[in-house]
Amino acid sequence: MSSSHQPQRRTRRARLRQSTQDLRRRILAMEGVLSGTVHVRTKICGKPNCRCVKDPDARHGPYIEWSHRQNNRLVHHILTPEQAELVQRAIANYRTIQDLLGLWENKTIESIFAEQKIENS
Repeated sequence: MSSSHQPQRRTRRARLRQSTQDLRRRILAMEGVLSGTVHVRTKICGKPNCRCVKDPDARHGPYIEWSHRQNNRLVHHILTPEQAELVQRAIANYRTIQDLLGLWENKTIESIFAEQKIENS
C-alpha cells in the first residue's frame, strides 16, 4: 500500500467517527434497556370448582406480564401499570438501539470496503 492512501484512510476514519457520533449520542441518552415483550393475560387458577374453569369471561386478571429470556430460559414477571410503562419504554429503547447498531454496522462496512475500492483502483 502506498503512503498516498494513508491520508485518505485517516479521512475515512474521521468521517466514520463523525457520522456515527450521533448514533452513539442517541444510544448514550437512553436510560433503561430491556428485551422481551409486555402483554396482558387472564388466567385460570386451577381450582376445579372455580368459575374461571368453565367461563372464559370469568378468568382471573387481567395481569400485565413482561416475558424475556434469562439464562436461555423464558421468564415471566407480573407488572404493575407503572412498571409496565417503564418496561415498555425500555423495550422500545432496546429495539431502537438494535436499529442504530444496524446503521452503525452499515457505515462501518461502507468505510472498510470504500478503502478496499481505492486500493484496487
